[in-house]
Amino acid sequence: MKNTLLRIALTTIGLLCAPTTAVRAQSPARPDSIPLYPFGATESNGLPAEGVRRTQDVVFMAAEADCLLFAAPADKATGQAVVVCPGGGYAAVCFDHEGTRVARWLNGQGITALVLRYRMPNGHPDIPIKDACAALSMVRKHAEEWHVDPTNVGIMGFSAGGHLAAAASTLCPDQASRPDFTILCYAAISRDEAIVDRETMGNLFGGDTPADPTAYSCEKQVSPRTPPAFIALSDDDDNVLPGNSIVYYKALKRHGIPAELHIYPHGGHGWGWDESFVHRDELTASLARWLRERKRPDAAK
Repeated sequence: MKNTLLRIALTTIGLLCAPTTAVRAQSPARPDSIPLYPFGATESNGLPAEGVRRTQDVVFMAAEADCLLFAAPADKATGQAVVVCPGGGYAAVCFDHEGTRVARWLNGQGITALVLRYRMPNGHPDIPIKDACAALSMVRKHAEEWHVDPTNVGIMGFSAGGHLAAAASTLCPDQASRPDFTILCYAAISRDEAIVDRETMGNLFGGDTPADPTAYSCEKQVSPRTPPAFIALSDDDDNVLPGNSIVYYKALKRHGIPAELHIYPHGGHGWGWDESFVHRDELTASLARWLRERKRPDAAK
C-alpha cells in the first residue's frame, strides 16, 4: 500500500500541486509548524515516519498531522478563523497555492487561518476526517489566545481537501469540532458512479471500499445541522466533475441551508489561489463579501 500511494503521488504531482504560473515568486517566510497531536494521535494510519517525503510545497505519505498558524493582523482582526485543507488527491498535501497563499489572503480580510497538513488515509478513511475535526477543536481551544470568536470558525478545502472540508461539515461529531461555515473549491464530494473522482476516492479507501454507497459521499450526509457553504468551481473541470459541487449544493438547499454556488466558465482544476486563474478577482470579491456576511448578527447559521 505504501508503494502504491507513493507511486500515485509522484505521477500526479504535476497536475495536483503545481501552480499554473510559469514562474513562482519567492514565498514569504512560513510560520513554524504546530503538531496537531502534541502527544501523538490515538490511532495510526499505518505509515512509518521515515516514509514521509517533503518538498518546499508538498508533503507525501504524512504519518503525523501538523498545522501552520497565520494569525490575523491585530489592526484588522474580525475574530473569524478558517481551517484550510489543501488538496492532493489524498496522496499528498499541496500546501502552497491551496494553503499558505490562501491563508495570507484570509489574513488580509482580517481572518486567522490554520493550514492543516493532514495525515494520508492509507486505507483508513476516518483518519483525515479526525484530523480536520481536531483542527477545528484546536482553534476553539485557543480562541482566547489567538483572538478568535469560537462561534465563527469555518473550514475551507480544495479538491480532495474539499472532500475533507465537506466531510468535516457533515460528519464531525459535536459542536466543538463542527465548522460554523464551509468554503469548497472544486471539491471532490460524491461517490456517485456518474461523477465520482476515482483517484481521490481510491486513495481514500485503499483496497477496502465501503459496501455502503453513501459512506463518505458527502451530499448523502447533509443534515439540518450542516453549516452554510460557499462553493466555487470551473465549468470546464474535467478532473473533478462539476456535478460534485452541484449535488452538494442541491443537498444543502433540500435541507434549507444557505449556500452560494459559483460556476466559472474557465479555469479547469487546481487553480487554488494562483494569480493566473482568470476569474480570481470575481472569486475573491464574492468570497470576501460572503465572509463579511458571516459576521453579521442576522447572518444565517
